[in-house]
Amino acid sequence: MNITHAWAAQDAKSKLAPFDYQPRELREHDVQIEVMYCGVCHSDLHQARNEWKNTIFPVVPGHEIVGRVTAVGGHTHKYKVGDIVGVGCMVDSCRSCASCDEGLEQYCENGFTATYNGEDRQTGDITYGGYSTQVVVNEDFVLRIPENLDLAGTAPLLCAGITTYSPLHHWKVGPGKKVGIVGLGGLGHMGVKIAHAMGAHVVLFTTSPSKIEDGKRLGADEVVISKDADQMAAHVNSFDFILNTVAAEHDLNPFINLLRRDGNMTLVGVPENNHPSPDVASLIFKRRSVAGSLIGGIKETQDMLDFCGKHNITSDIEMINMNEINEAYERMLKSDVKYRFVIDIDTLRG
Repeated sequence: MNITHAWAAQDAKSKLAPFDYQPRELREHDVQIEVMYCGVCHSDLHQARNEWKNTIFPVVPGHEIVGRVTAVGGHTHKYKVGDIVGVGCMVDSCRSCASCDEGLEQYCENGFTATYNGEDRQTGDITYGGYSTQVVVNEDFVLRIPENLDLAGTAPLLCAGITTYSPLHHWKVGPGKKVGIVGLGGLGHMGVKIAHAMGAHVVLFTTSPSKIEDGKRLGADEVVISKDADQMAAHVNSFDFILNTVAAEHDLNPFINLLRRDGNMTLVGVPENNHPSPDVASLIFKRRSVAGSLIGGIKETQDMLDFCGKHNITSDIEMINMNEINEAYERMLKSDVKYRFVIDIDTLRG
């Protein structure tokens, strides 16, 4: 098998730079994928800089992968050479716990194997991600890409798309539901698009008046400036569901108070420090709830891709060359992207 060309961080303080490695030999149920596009997730930056204190260096980030099948193992039956496929945040799980049995591999009770910075369950080798020319993945964790979707814009669906689709689907968002999306970034813009396609009345919450027009372009029926007390007060006790995508520490109470009885707010952004504890009375007296949600299982991720194919939904992206990744990280810290960077991996092949 050919050497894989990639970009990696060698330690928490180093910039990403070229890195070659030998991928594993093709197993009987493996799929070898020539990576075409890889989205850039904020978690890539966290891992490259060891901000979660669990990075194993060298680390090759990337878990929003779209590519073409170039080889398959002897007993692979789901994919053939030439298929266009995707790989998200997971490449394996224990497959035997209650969560895996229910198709919820992201909650594997023995821990799923992450696409990068994970540990191969058979060999113990560390997994490398999609900032690379190819990946080898078990067929059960490979996804089919709808033919009508733009491939570069599809890449972020493998993380940002499923992260927002899963809670919207779980809480039965649809026609007749009033749904709030907090934040208009990589996750939030996908939340607006998907909730709109599900038929809900979508209200975007943002602190930036400059995002009003874009929020409506993406599918929001209304945009509320969350710093404006009068605008917030006009929506008290009226939401069935709120998806909070903000990954910075903030007061949850103003949003909880917008939920109607039995309403739910689900958090999908993980802040560096925990949010202040919410007011318990505001939960008790309306039977409101606050929950969290992590990506989605493989079946649900395929359902999300098929849903996006039906509604022609992709991420709004800015394409970059591989050698622009370090600059992209700095821009991402400043929220200077609308709304997701995607790497053209052909620029890595040279």
